[in-house]
Amino acid sequence: MSKQFWIALAAIVAILGAIVFVTNHDKKNNTPHSSGQPTNHVEGSASTGVKLVEYGDYECPVCDDFYAATKQVVAQYTDKIQFQFRNLPLTSIHQNAFAAARAAEAAGLQNKFWEMHDLLYTNQTSWANASNPQPYFDAYATQLGLDVNRFKQDYASEQVNNLINADTAEFQRTGDEMATPTFYLDGKKLNNSDLINASGQPAPSAFAKLLDAEIAKKATQK
Repeated sequence: MSKQFWIALAAIVAILGAIVFVTNHDKKNNTPHSSGQPTNHVEGSASTGVKLVEYGDYECPVCDDFYAATKQVVAQYTDKIQFQFRNLPLTSIHQNAFAAARAAEAAGLQNKFWEMHDLLYTNQTSWANASNPQPYFDAYATQLGLDVNRFKQDYASEQVNNLINADTAEFQRTGDEMATPTFYLDGKKLNNSDLINASGQPAPSAFAKLLDAEIAKKATQK
C-alpha cells in the first residue's frame, strides 16, 4: 500500500479519537446550562447549626411518600434545624416534573414557595399524568391568592428555568446518582434506607434519630 494511504488512515484514526474524547468529555460535563444561582428556600432555625437539605422531584411518588414524614420532622425541629428544598426534576421519567418545579418557583417569586410546594405534593395524583398540568397550577395559584397573571408570566420565564437548572447543576457537582429524594445532613448524603421503618415507610422517628445525633455532635464542637 502507498505511503499516502497510511497517512490518510492515520489522519482518520486521529479524527475519530478526537471525536470520542470530545463526546466523553461532554458526557462528564453534562450539567444543565444556567446563568442563575441555586435556589435558597429555607425554613426553620439555625440555632444548632444543623441543616437538612432535600433534592426532590414533585412528580416522584417516593418523594410524595417522604413528604408527610419530612414535613412532620421539620415542624418538630423548626426551632433547632434548618430545612432546605432544592429542585431535581427527573425529566426522563417524569413528564411534568419540570413544569411543577416551575410552578413552585413562580409562586416563590410572590413569597409563596412553601405553600405551592405543599399543594404540589398533596395533589400529586391530580396533575402528575395530565397532558397539560398548567391549568392545575393556575388553580393552585388562585387558591393561594397569587397574582395569577404574574404567576403565568413567571412560570414561563427564563428566570424560573434558570433557578431549576441551577439546582440540578449544583446537585450534579456532588457526583451522586440522580435519584429522588436525596437528603443531605450537614453536607453528608443520607441513605434513604436509614429513614424508613420496618414496614418500608418513611419514619419521622428515623429522621429524628439522625438529627438528634447531629445536634449533639454540633454541641460538642462549640
